[in-house]
Amino acid sequence: MKHNYFMQRLSTIGRWMATTLFCLLAIAFVWQGAFFSNTSAMANPSANSVLLADAGNEVKSKASEDAGRAKGFIEDTKDKVKRTANKNAAKVDEATDNGSFAERKAKRDAARIQQRADEDASRTKEAVDNTKNVVEKAVDNIKDAFSK
Repeated sequence: MKHNYFMQRLSTIGRWMATTLFCLLAIAFVWQGAFFSNTSAMANPSANSVLLADAGNEVKSKASEDAGRAKGFIEDTKDKVKRTANKNAAKVDEATDNGSFAERKAKRDAARIQQRADEDASRTKEAVDNTKNVVEKAVDNIKDAFSK
């Protein structure tokens, strides 16, 4: 019975200690924010705009670079799809008689696959360009907002 009473008191003391520690940490964070904030950076907004312009230019160049890489990857993928379609059509052509139904179908399928590869690649490139333009426009808007 005494053991249970002892554990109850220990639990109560533990809750009080946790509450006290939490309050002390909250006071420390408020104190640190009030006395150690760097207000000198707010005094000169032109330095911030120069840094913002540099960061904006970096973001724009990175977006252009990534868009170029993505377009290269899209072109490579399109070429691989076309090559695979041609290989499959050639294998069917070798395996069948001249002018057979399977050969004609394989050639039609290869032509359709190549056409769709071109269409998909152009749509994907357009989406990459649109995304790059959105990023550049957002950077310009942010620069304009901070330069005023």
